[in-house]
Amino acid sequence: MQTVQTATGTIAFAELGQTLIHEHVHVGVPGWQFDLKAPRPVRSEMIARAVDKLHQLQAYGCNTIVDPCPMDLGRDVEFVAEVAQRSGTNIIVATGVYTEADGMPATFRTLPDEDILALFISEITDGIGDTGIKAGVIKIASGPDPKNAFENRMVGIAAEASRLTGVPIVSHTNIATFGHEQLDIVEAHGGCAKCTVIGHSGDRDDPAYQNSLAERGCFVGLDRFGLEMILDDDTRIKNLMQMVAAGYRDNIVVSHDHALCVLGRLGPETEARQPNWRITRIFDYVLPQLRKLGLPEGDIEHILIDNPRSLFENAAAQLSAERLQTA
Repeated sequence: MQTVQTATGTIAFAELGQTLIHEHVHVGVPGWQFDLKAPRPVRSEMIARAVDKLHQLQAYGCNTIVDPCPMDLGRDVEFVAEVAQRSGTNIIVATGVYTEADGMPATFRTLPDEDILALFISEITDGIGDTGIKAGVIKIASGPDPKNAFENRMVGIAAEASRLTGVPIVSHTNIATFGHEQLDIVEAHGGCAKCTVIGHSGDRDDPAYQNSLAERGCFVGLDRFGLEMILDDDTRIKNLMQMVAAGYRDNIVVSHDHALCVLGRLGPETEARQPNWRITRIFDYVLPQLRKLGLPEGDIEHILIDNPRSLFENAAAQLSAERLQTA
């Protein structure tokens, strides 16, 4: 498989270009619709808003985002596909589930592993529901408890789906914790570190943690630039620079984890409190700061273009190797 599946069809690896590895087009925390004070969404207005924001991103030369929204966090792939088509953006959507506390795990608790695996694979190979839109990444998520049985089970199933389909894994971690535990489970179930992004790994000022993940071969998600209520951007920038200095340029992927459209009251509240958390923050603030600190243009291009492409190439190569072994 030498192509990447997007919401509007397949593209070649080389067509990815500059890629933000962890953004969201349409998000809704389960149960948001029962909040009587939550703004009622107007689909046309939300689509226009998302398209406008993506056009702002395109002005900086970035035309691809990965949207690892799991199936239980307001995923709406038809909405995403319309936004992708109208904006001309490559948007890669996900299969997979969120954390036990914040997702909707009741059904999956009762399903056997093989049925969940079949669902993940079906969403990748056949399409999500009856939309025909295929997932191009698999989402995994861990909360604050590394021994959470439900979440660990989902990570293991996701790793098997990755191995069998050649689709990479993008993770959520709780404030840069338990990335190693995620990798341990992925590898125990036949997945590979170099096909995996350990997400939100920049949420703590902990270079040793970030470097230790990179040492294992995975991609380290420095993917919440602008979310300064967790960690300020200048510290995040410092830690990106230290990873490059330590020899881990090839393991860095960047993003914001910004949501273009958020259902419920959370969206307006977050925007008011976090004005720097926007989908262009890397381009209008972070990159200028990195250049001032002396990061070469070649390194910036490598992080924005080569590393995301390598993630998908690695996953495809894993599938090829798997098929050769079983031939």
